[in-house]
Amino acid sequence: MRAVLVLYFKYFLRWDDDMATSIYHTFVALCYLTPILGAVVADSWLGKFKTIIYLSIVYAIGQVAMAVSAIHDITDTDRDGTPNNMTFHVALSMVGLFLIALGTGGIKPCVAAFGGDQFSDNQEKQRRTFFSVFYLCINGGSLLSTIITPILRAQDCGIYTQQKCYSLAFGVPAVLMVVALLVFIVGSGMYYKAEPQGNIMLDVCKCIGFAIRNRYKHRSKQYPKRQHWMDWADEKYDKLLIAQIKMVLKVLFLYIPLPMFWTLFDQKGSRWTLQATTMDGNFGLLVIQPDQMQTVNPILILTLVPIMDSVIYPLFSKCGLNFTPLKRMTVGMLMAAIAFVCAAVVEIQIDKTLPIFPSASQSQLKLLNMGSNPVTVNLPGNDPLVLSAAQASDQFFTFEEERILVSIVSTSVTKDIFLAKGQRQTLLIPSNLTAEWLQADDLISKPEQGNNEIRFINGMKTAVNISTPAADFGLIEPFYYSNFSQIKNGKATFTIRSGSQSCEYSREFGFGSSYTFFIPSTLVFGTNCQESITVTENIKPNSVHMALQIPQYFFITAGEVMFSVTGLEFSYSQAPSNMKAVLQAGWLFTVAIGNFIVLIVAELAKIPQRWAEFVLFASLLVAVCIIFSIMAHFYTYIDPTEIEAQFKTKVNEDDEDDKSQLRKTEVEMVKKDSIKCNDEDDAAKQTKM
Repeated sequence: MRAVLVLYFKYFLRWDDDMATSIYHTFVALCYLTPILGAVVADSWLGKFKTIIYLSIVYAIGQVAMAVSAIHDITDTDRDGTPNNMTFHVALSMVGLFLIALGTGGIKPCVAAFGGDQFSDNQEKQRRTFFSVFYLCINGGSLLSTIITPILRAQDCGIYTQQKCYSLAFGVPAVLMVVALLVFIVGSGMYYKAEPQGNIMLDVCKCIGFAIRNRYKHRSKQYPKRQHWMDWADEKYDKLLIAQIKMVLKVLFLYIPLPMFWTLFDQKGSRWTLQATTMDGNFGLLVIQPDQMQTVNPILILTLVPIMDSVIYPLFSKCGLNFTPLKRMTVGMLMAAIAFVCAAVVEIQIDKTLPIFPSASQSQLKLLNMGSNPVTVNLPGNDPLVLSAAQASDQFFTFEEERILVSIVSTSVTKDIFLAKGQRQTLLIPSNLTAEWLQADDLISKPEQGNNEIRFINGMKTAVNISTPAADFGLIEPFYYSNFSQIKNGKATFTIRSGSQSCEYSREFGFGSSYTFFIPSTLVFGTNCQESITVTENIKPNSVHMALQIPQYFFITAGEVMFSVTGLEFSYSQAPSNMKAVLQAGWLFTVAIGNFIVLIVAELAKIPQRWAEFVLFASLLVAVCIIFSIMAHFYTYIDPTEIEAQFKTKVNEDDEDDKSQLRKTEVEMVKKDSIKCNDEDDAAKQTKM
């Protein structure tokens, strides 16, 4: 669902790029904050099985809400397919996203652990196989979803061709989630369901809280100094627990710089997808949708993980290089920074191809000669322009004035033209120069989602009807024009009819272009009208190919493999066996913070140039990477199992010493009692005597 989410925000809810990016990353952040709640509920109250069941229901309801939010009635829709009453759609989609975040976050820490619970202690090999298959399924699902969901989204499922089928893109995952939940419930009798044993995270939080309060309480009193601030908790909590928390805090301290990596990494689903909408996705036999470019990531993951484990890391070891986990993570962060430098270079190339639209104080005008004879036109501040019959000017002319005088050379015809500020227009010069000169509004932005916007101008004396399987331009009156309609990339054939006569016109379209097709008065029906139609290119098609995004996807994925996979491995190796969940929650929390950073930058920085924003993120990650490398340099690797064993041994020795001292005390007390009894007997004898 995330594959098409940012496009849903921009093209259905009609939010701008910054708003769409901000809400997208807020949603992702919530998805990585709620696992803490899910872990607490599962371990302390419901258990993993019931938690998965209940929160999967919440998840499915959220998906259904998203699907319904993307449905709108024809009577509540503008001509371009935009709903009029947007409040309902926004409110329902926000409720749906919140439920999905709650559901996916709640089951995230439970599913893998529940699978691991199905194996006994002597099935370690089978458990490892399960986790490998589990990880493979995750990436396989990611690959399939980023291929199929954009295809569903791209379908036309409304009265107007502009209506993309976001309801289908959200509805299919909702149905599949319900099916998956039913399958999971049917297998209930086959599962081992461990009872909740209490949540170690709560114990950790309580212990840390008590240590802080106790230290603050005794801040002004003369108490013996403690080697570590956590030692202030030894009045209430077990020393082994305190020692384990110290190990965890040591790793969590290294987590502080990590959110910056996720700030960059998760933008492949937002900023990079929006970047792809301004690019050419034609790969020959295959046409890639902008949101389908994300498939490069799971494909590279499935390729790079075994290559790294089997080739790259062993090669470093054979060369005598100590490529420690923290060094791998540092290199992974640098890879992500390089990826954003690549994205900035691509964005610069895209900016070079974009048309220059008028500012708020400017107007732009293009001329079209609708007559069958050439004319020479005088425009203020420009050389005389010769327009051939049924031809338009090659460019738009920019003016600062609100009105201009346009005259035809060799005639006395002069027209006073009023211009619209911030707009592009085409001035239609009729064959009868004394007739009315129309001004047709043109687009002032690139067509959305890589579609093409086209219109027809009728220069004939009779009305014509123009249609194509993808759009119907309706009836166009003589010397008038149609509205713009969207056409997908590829070949399109238009049927031009006037009464019982007709002819066809075909053309190949790229991505993101805008054209005006002029039907001249010399058109003869029943003949080849392919050469008669005049084509005017208002906005050039996207010329920067999506293949240029592959390097940035390669570097971000290589960074993910070296950073994320290695980071989890490092964290688990440095944490006590009973606190893996604590570090898992801490790791997921860094992902949430990273997405909040994107939210802050997108809303506060307001950098007008997208390439400059990419460079800013890359620079910030490099700075953070330097800080992390310094922290990693002073980090000392530990073996938690060995430390715990030594600590338990020390505790046992202390217990033996305590028992020995207790035995000595008991012996001394027995001796004292014996002496006291003897003294009492002697006293009694003396009294008797």
